[in-house]
Amino acid sequence: MKRFLLGALLATTAHAAIAADLPSRKAPPMMPPPPPPPPVWTGFYLGANVGGGWLDNAAGRNSTVGWNGQAWVRGAANAADRSTSNGGVVGGGQVGYNYQLTPLFVVGLETDIQASNIGDNDPPFYGVTRAVDWFGTVRARAGVTLFRPDLLIYGTGGFAYGDIRLKHPAAFGGTIGQTGTGWTAGGGLEWLFAPNWSAKVEYLYTDIGASEWGGVNTFEQRVHIHSVRAGVNYHFNLFAPPPAPVVAKF
Repeated sequence: MKRFLLGALLATTAHAAIAADLPSRKAPPMMPPPPPPPPVWTGFYLGANVGGGWLDNAAGRNSTVGWNGQAWVRGAANAADRSTSNGGVVGGGQVGYNYQLTPLFVVGLETDIQASNIGDNDPPFYGVTRAVDWFGTVRARAGVTLFRPDLLIYGTGGFAYGDIRLKHPAAFGGTIGQTGTGWTAGGGLEWLFAPNWSAKVEYLYTDIGASEWGGVNTFEQRVHIHSVRAGVNYHFNLFAPPPAPVVAKF
């Protein structure tokens, strides 16, 4: 009897030891879902740009009064409409703020100021020609990260202002100028090529005009500017994860 009980005890102990070594069939604990990616576009930024621009040759026809080479005539096309060398270089800076609504949609606000020599190479042989020394904009932006999270395709538009100069070799002392206001619209692409840096290319159509021309008359004169610019922005990414702590190794 004692041998039987001892054998049963040894068999039970061995079975328990083998069962302990077998893998558990219990389901692993449920892990929480990973957090969503940080909104990489959200935050303030500032940058610089450079490019080229030109005046729309139809600007004179859209003015209330044009200079036909001898006098101001209502509905006339200015001599600048026949110009072929009114392009120039533009360059300046921009500052703005983006807000990433979802992983796909980004909205924002941007303001920029541009120096320009558009129109300076257009000789006023036949009458009045136009030139723009500088212009600026205040624009809303809205875009999508349609193809990849670091590439933004956007449209933009808003308020515009800038210098308008009318040049004539004999009239009004050679050159007169005013600050005009109007609107602008365009679009572009922006690529986050580094955690805090992006590169962009952008087209803007800008329509500005002024009507107070002193002794010349109070007729409205407008300029239509096409500009294509490339630029870089530095992003102050408020939502970037903190750097991992440095662990000393001994």
